[in-house]
Amino acid sequence: MSDFDLIVVGAGHAGCEAASAAARMGRSVALITFSRDHIARLSCNPAIGGLAKGALVRELDALGGWMGQVADATTVQFRRLNTRKGLAVQSSRAQVDTHAYPARMTERLLALENLTLIEGEASNLILKDRSVQGVILANGENVHAPKVLLTTGTFLGALMHRGQSATAGGRIGEHSAQDMAQALAEAGLRLQRLKTGTPPRLKRDTVDWEKTQAQETAKGCLSFTPTPRELPPVTCTLTWTSPNAHLLIAKNLNKSAMFSGNITGTGARYCPSIEDKIHRFPHRERHQLFLEPEGHDSDRVYISGLSTSLPEEVQAQVIHSIPGLEHAEILQYGYAVEYEAADPRDLGPDLQHKGISGLYLAGQVNGTSGYEEAAVQGFVAGVSAAQDAPFILGRHQAYIGVLIDDLCTRGVGGEPYRMFSSRAEHRLLLREDNADRRLRAIGRELGLVPDADWERFQSKVQQIDSALDALKNLYLNPNTATLDKLAKIDADLARPTTGIELMRRPELSYAQLSSVLDLPQIDEEAAFQVDTDSKYAGYIEREAARAKRTERLSQISLKELDYRSIDGLKTEVIERLERYQPINLQSAARLPGITPAAIQVLAFHLGRKAAERQR
Repeated sequence: MSDFDLIVVGAGHAGCEAASAAARMGRSVALITFSRDHIARLSCNPAIGGLAKGALVRELDALGGWMGQVADATTVQFRRLNTRKGLAVQSSRAQVDTHAYPARMTERLLALENLTLIEGEASNLILKDRSVQGVILANGENVHAPKVLLTTGTFLGALMHRGQSATAGGRIGEHSAQDMAQALAEAGLRLQRLKTGTPPRLKRDTVDWEKTQAQETAKGCLSFTPTPRELPPVTCTLTWTSPNAHLLIAKNLNKSAMFSGNITGTGARYCPSIEDKIHRFPHRERHQLFLEPEGHDSDRVYISGLSTSLPEEVQAQVIHSIPGLEHAEILQYGYAVEYEAADPRDLGPDLQHKGISGLYLAGQVNGTSGYEEAAVQGFVAGVSAAQDAPFILGRHQAYIGVLIDDLCTRGVGGEPYRMFSSRAEHRLLLREDNADRRLRAIGRELGLVPDADWERFQSKVQQIDSALDALKNLYLNPNTATLDKLAKIDADLARPTTGIELMRRPELSYAQLSSVLDLPQIDEEAAFQVDTDSKYAGYIEREAARAKRTERLSQISLKELDYRSIDGLKTEVIERLERYQPINLQSAARLPGITPAAIQVLAFHLGRKAAERQR
């Protein structure tokens, strides 16, 4: 077959973003997938975004990724999460049509001039002197490229479990990538066994919707690019498990693949099966379930919160004991998937393997869970491969930077990694709403932000700056004319003040002030940023100062450092540093077992070396 600049193995969410970015950056890309019908499939829940995950999608969108735009186009329900809490932890979640989303992503990918789709199975790597030369397909054909990105999801050595039954496959109706799993092990990659799962699907018109509670919805979007909704909304509802369901599950725990010992891999702690919930929280009388129709042309309903690997007959009993589901027809039973994942500590910050030049890994193959975590990894790896240089975002710049630093520095800790806002030490700066102000310029430099999006962003920034300048230069005296104007928005003024000071009142917004005072008229999105910048100014300034200190640590390189020659480092510390090979002082500080005292010794040594070079 023809030679390419990059081969992407797997067309899930990581593979789509990687192939899209690299192709748009001018590289010839081969995208290998079992079937064209498998591109961007929503294997588990029919949603994009969620707590902290929404921030990942917004950041990806700001950089020029596609997930946010495709989700907006195919959204059937939109929600805002954590709205009663601060902006730093609020998130967006879009339920999408499970047929329309992959169809739209496939359409966009296949329209790329530099992308070639290859339907088949990549069964082995072509290696020469620990460098990638391409891949071998299951049919014996070779595909050549100096760089290969594996985004194999849950398919490496995968087994599907339901009760005592176990069959090969990484997803229902699809087989397992056994040959590639063996090839990676033979190439020396450290692999670990992990587990994920999915709940049953029900027939839509057999659910008693009157016994369930409608979910609250909201207006919103995941992309900064205005993308019209193509589909009408659907109603999603809530129900709860019953005491009888809990008794059934507890009675049959020994029949669950997780509890019978059939599964050796570790599941995601924060996305537990219903068996885990009943076992870990026996005092809970009920657990919330979300009934989510999978799309307009689908009769399937996804039961979020009921992931299980119980036998089919037990699943049926449990489902029929839940309010609203007493007579529900089960179209697909839940199951668990056990699969091989690589140890991400063997990767550099560009997600290239440290021991095999040109081999990149992204997505669930690195031990993460979720479409969003996979997509941003694919983007980083694809851009890094395309530009022949690591594409690195700092922990102070993006959740993406936090995710990849966590993976490469600490690994996944023996269980699938899921992004949370609590993992980011600078989360007040890394909000969903300002992702474009943090990252749009970077995406533009990569050539992945089109002219129209860039011009729209520049206009937004100009509006924000003009409004903030006007507020800072606006001086108000409590005279009759001013008081009369403020009375229209139920505001008072007891002393002379500036517009920016007035904006710091929690009950006032820029839209209100600009409706009665002589201030620039700006659009809603820019006004929200003005509100945030004004009201959180003190907190943001302090957090920004902390972020600068973090950035300084990230700029102190530890490359080619002989740790054994440094006086004051304990043997245990030396062994950990040699094992993990952190790229900078910040990454070293996050390693388990690396004490503040050890960081001080390293900083002193590096400072002394720098002083010696300047003499």
